[in-house]
Amino acid sequence: MLRINPFLLFDGNCAEAMSFYHECFGGELTLTKLGDSPMKDQLPPEKHNRVIYAKLKSDHIELSATDWMAAPEYEPKQGNMFSIFVVANGSDEIKKIFDKLALGAETERYQELHELPIGTYGQFTDRYGVQWIFLKEKG
Repeated sequence: MLRINPFLLFDGNCAEAMSFYHECFGGELTLTKLGDSPMKDQLPPEKHNRVIYAKLKSDHIELSATDWMAAPEYEPKQGNMFSIFVVANGSDEIKKIFDKLALGAETERYQELHELPIGTYGQFTDRYGVQWIFLKEKG
């Protein structure tokens, strides 16, 4: 089964922003820093205090976020700090959806679905300028 929710990108203040949203909406907030994740060896130590994944969830809200981890040539700016997050739990339909949405996608920052310690991951900006992030969770 697929879930789709907003995914926000911050520039070092993800924990602060998500804590604020938690105060506003309630629910359960989970913050994971890069240095506490299996991804820490894939990025430089100066990014280890940044939030690699934040999730605010209640009965009616699911909001995910991260601090900017992209290479320095991609600066965060208004318009590129929001994505649609597609998450699958053990479903093979994520590849089918990924391939359909990727038709005509920009190639500059395209990442085909590939294995990471957190699961199968991929991302791109579609032909309409919408950023998509895909994750098939392990387990």
